[in-house]
Amino acid sequence: MFSDAVAPPARAMLAQFRRLPSACPLQCSSQGLHLVAIAASAVGLRASHADRDRVVELLQTAAGDGQLTPEELDERLEAALTARTRGELAALTADLAGASGSAAGGPAPEPKDLVRIECRSNSTKRDGRWLVPHRMEVRVTNGTVTLDFTEAVISQPSLVIDADVSSGRLTLVTRPGVAVDTDGVAADNSYVKVWAPGGPEVPVILRVQISGKVGGGHITARPPRRTLRQRLRRHP
Repeated sequence: MFSDAVAPPARAMLAQFRRLPSACPLQCSSQGLHLVAIAASAVGLRASHADRDRVVELLQTAAGDGQLTPEELDERLEAALTARTRGELAALTADLAGASGSAAGGPAPEPKDLVRIECRSNSTKRDGRWLVPHRMEVRVTNGTVTLDFTEAVISQPSLVIDADVSSGRLTLVTRPGVAVDTDGVAADNSYVKVWAPGGPEVPVILRVQISGKVGGGHITARPPRRTLRQRLRRHP
C-alpha cells in the first residue's frame, strides 16, 4: 500500500498492523484503519492538480517580483509539477513573501462568471489579491479603470473583457505569465498599446482577450512601473 519512501515510524506501524491476529476481524479493522491514518499523516497529504497549479502561480508571481532568479524559478517549477504531497509544495514557497498559507491550503476559490464595471468621470481600480472572473464588461466615460494583475488570484486560463471606452482610459497592469490580446478592439481617434511584461520567460497562466470599442481614449496593458531602487539597479 505504501512505498519505500514511507517514514520509518510509519513502516513500523504498518508492520504491527500486518501482525494483528486474523481471528478478530472487527478489532483488526478498527486498529488497521487507525494505523493507516497515522501512517498517511506521517508522509503528508497527497497533492492535487489544483494544489500544484496554485504553487506554480505563486512561484511565477515571486519571480516577477524579483524574489527568484530565472534558474531558481525553473528548478522550483519542475519540483512543483512533480510534487506528490502538500508538504513538498509548501517547502517550495516557505521562503517567499506573501505566499504563507496559500500554497496548499483549502479549496481553490470559485471565480464569478461575469463582473461589470461602469465608471463615469471618476476612477475605479481592482488591485491586490482580487479574484479574476471569467468575463468582464467595462464601461468607461471620462474616467479611468485600472485592472492590476500583479497580485490577482488567477484560477482559470482565460479572461474575456468587453470594453466600451469613451474619452477615458482602461489600463491593465500585467505580470509575467499574463498575455493580453487587443485585436478585437475598434479604435477611433484613440490609443491602444500592449507592452510585454519584463522578467524571466514563464508559461502563460492567463490570456486576456479584449474586444469592444474605444473613442477618444486609451486602452493600454503594461507591466508594473519600476521602483526607484529597480531603476538605480538598471542604471548604476
